[in-house]
Amino acid sequence: MPEAKRKPHGPSLANRIGAAMKRTAAAAAERPEATREVPRGKLAAHSRRDFLLWSAGVLATAATGWWVLPERAKRTWFPKLNDKLDTLAARVGLTRMQREASLNRVLTFDDDVAEALFSRQRQVRTYDRPDPRPLRNNYHGRTPGPEILPTWRLELSGLASGRSERLAIEDITSRFARHDMNTRLVCVEGWSHVVAWGGVRFADLLAAFPPAPGARWAEMRSDVSLNGRGEPEPYYVSIDLETARHPQALLATHHGGAPLTLAHGAPLRLVVPMKLGLKNIKAITHIVYTAEEPVDYWNERGYSRYDGL
Repeated sequence: MPEAKRKPHGPSLANRIGAAMKRTAAAAAERPEATREVPRGKLAAHSRRDFLLWSAGVLATAATGWWVLPERAKRTWFPKLNDKLDTLAARVGLTRMQREASLNRVLTFDDDVAEALFSRQRQVRTYDRPDPRPLRNNYHGRTPGPEILPTWRLELSGLASGRSERLAIEDITSRFARHDMNTRLVCVEGWSHVVAWGGVRFADLLAAFPPAPGARWAEMRSDVSLNGRGEPEPYYVSIDLETARHPQALLATHHGGAPLTLAHGAPLRLVVPMKLGLKNIKAITHIVYTAEEPVDYWNERGYSRYDGL
């Protein structure tokens, strides 16, 4: 029986790779220089134009940089020039009020984008285990002392019932199921930490004590918060109820499998891993449901209001 005709083989894999490498090397090879004569006057004109454009760019960058600098930085870095340069900037329309309005518009745009991308169906990443290193304290002031614990209560208002509710920590832990998760806490200062949290879902609290009709926001406040001198300074954040109803939004009672310590917000703190850490308020004492967006501690100091990741 005659042998079947064999199909001719194409180039081997090694040959194909070698050819591809040669083509790549040829494409990356330095091209021979091409020269052409240009009148001296035309070169001089190009040089002057480039220098003027470069100078204009430097001046515009310096003027914009000066305009957006905080007042304290201006007075510290340029004490003798501060008033003169501010006066000059105001004469061309770059006033302090316009600066604040422009910066606020940038923050508002960023907030609007983050809010538009939010979805309760999309969850942040969870981890098999938390970071082994200790979690930073990062209270904005001093840590409250143990004297806050015996009388601590969570006060709820703005409810559909028209009443206010005061809950002890035992009322919360005994009434609601506990959920545990390992999620990343992201700080605006540039660090992050995978933390083991445990607590009750904010959504369960909302279901048990529903907000009044039309409520869209939760004003969350800690009246036991302290400033850097140890003096009372309430801390407060605004949280939209869509975020509060996210399945990973916790009212945390535990950290690392143990009850919260004072350094990490005992006896109850907010954990919303889809937000920056400054929204994760510690030692919550009040939750008020509102139709209008409440004030926010860091937003009043120039930070974003929504703070979504």
